[in-house]
Amino acid sequence: MKLKEPIRNILNQLRYVLSELSNEQYMQPVGVLSNSSIGQHNRHILEFFIELNKGYESGIIDYDKRVRNRVIEADKEFALEKIQEIEDSLEKPDRDLILQTEQNDGDSYSFPVFTNYFRELVYNLEHAVHHMALIRIGVNAIADVNVPEEFGVASSTLKYRKTCAQ
Repeated sequence: MKLKEPIRNILNQLRYVLSELSNEQYMQPVGVLSNSSIGQHNRHILEFFIELNKGYESGIIDYDKRVRNRVIEADKEFALEKIQEIEDSLEKPDRDLILQTEQNDGDSYSFPVFTNYFRELVYNLEHAVHHMALIRIGVNAIADVNVPEEFGVASSTLKYRKTCAQ
């Protein structure tokens, strides 16, 4: 499926930018990110993919109850290994899944939403790009790294920019 190529592309972008940072920069609280670190945003991205893989096996995805693995946000090399594991796990056929979601409008309640693996890959791709935009801001604030132009930019925005440039 063609969807896996854009996911590999963003994972490669993420791998590149993270590899340009020291572990200290990766863990450093960044003021413009409300004192969260690049590592924390990266952990958040990766844990959604990890939860999707876990949910693929059980048939139920619950992003709200994902395991927060603090090692991902504190150890850049461990995080890079997780990126590779995620990339290696993408080759699965589509299947129906249930997304368990929790809402709170004064009363907390949860309910199932019918979905499928490919739809959740799209969600994870868009979610990753959003957090990569934040990572870009953080990297620019603390490091002198040449961040790729497309890093943290939605594919629709890239296409639009390309048509405007013509």
